[in-house]
Amino acid sequence: MRFPEFTGEWEKCSLGEQCSILMCKRILAAQTNQESGVPFYKIGTIGNTPNAYISKELFDSYKYKYSFPRKGEIMITCAGTVGKCIVFNGEDSYFQDSNIVWIDNPTEKIQNSFLYYVLSNVNWRKLNSTTITRIYNDDLRNLNIAYPSTTEQTIISSLLSLIDERIATQNKIIEKLETLIKGIVDFIFTYYKFTTIPFKDVYSCAGEGGTPATSNPEYYKSGTIPFIKIDDLQNKYIESNKDYITELGLQKSSAWIVPTNSIIYSNGATIGKVSINKYPVCTKQGILGIAPKANMNVEFLYYFMTSTMFAKAIERVVTEGTMRTAYLKDINHILCPIPNSNEQNKIAKLLSALSAKLENEIIFQRKLQKQKEFLLSQMFI
Repeated sequence: MRFPEFTGEWEKCSLGEQCSILMCKRILAAQTNQESGVPFYKIGTIGNTPNAYISKELFDSYKYKYSFPRKGEIMITCAGTVGKCIVFNGEDSYFQDSNIVWIDNPTEKIQNSFLYYVLSNVNWRKLNSTTITRIYNDDLRNLNIAYPSTTEQTIISSLLSLIDERIATQNKIIEKLETLIKGIVDFIFTYYKFTTIPFKDVYSCAGEGGTPATSNPEYYKSGTIPFIKIDDLQNKYIESNKDYITELGLQKSSAWIVPTNSIIYSNGATIGKVSINKYPVCTKQGILGIAPKANMNVEFLYYFMTSTMFAKAIERVVTEGTMRTAYLKDINHILCPIPNSNEQNKIAKLLSALSAKLENEIIFQRKLQKQKEFLLSQMFI
């Protein structure tokens, strides 16, 4: 896929023929702090808010002795989440040695803005191995790339940059909606003084799930019963899932069938994930199924269980151990502010309308991301 005004073959080379791969001098953990100074980026924080710093004096002493990235140059993680690229913004900062490298591009036959998208499109696992845990400098130096004229590079990178800007704007829209919904939820349960009842009175049946022995394929092979894991609790509604168990697996474990329109709540290890199932499911250990009573609006209950009030109450009953767990027997005693059915319905209707808006914005964000991924896969040789 190319812009119609351009023809001809792209130039080909290895990255090392045009660029140098550089890294910062090693910094010891004892030389960092968590309070203030020059940001020190490790593989997990590059491109995000740093959680460590080095002193300005140490930074200045290194700055004039060793090479540093220049504004606009590309940085790439070589361990952990391998291949994450950012464009260096030029602000004073230090980077973890060997795990984060930058591309020194003196000739700029390949523009940094274009090179950023080239490197973002590399399948590092396919290039090296299916279990890659590190990109070595030679992997980068020997990477074969192709590039067009600088004019075409500029147009390609400008288009992709516009899409990135739109994705960033969309992410902000999503974040603001999430903040708005969270703020309204917390306001409702803080400002209004509803009658309180113990949690055990909001449901007709509830219980933790169970995990059939993974060593027995008869419990899983050709299974038809939806089996919910923590990864399935990412959205308000569970409308699809990846894993299934068989009827035998259900019988041979403590898993049970949770009816449609129940609350699915993670109460072990990762505590506090909550969804509503849109079809009957069973759950693994550490995930509760909670079927509300007939006078309880499941949408209202969902929002209450996402509130800060409920999260704080859960923290007070968590049992520490090999795995942090909020047992149902302890959750049952949490006092819940529950209004009458009409009030529940009004609150649920308001919040559900905002959640629907949020879901539409998330869907649009995913479409933008897929559009970018398609262009990346089609525009680079």
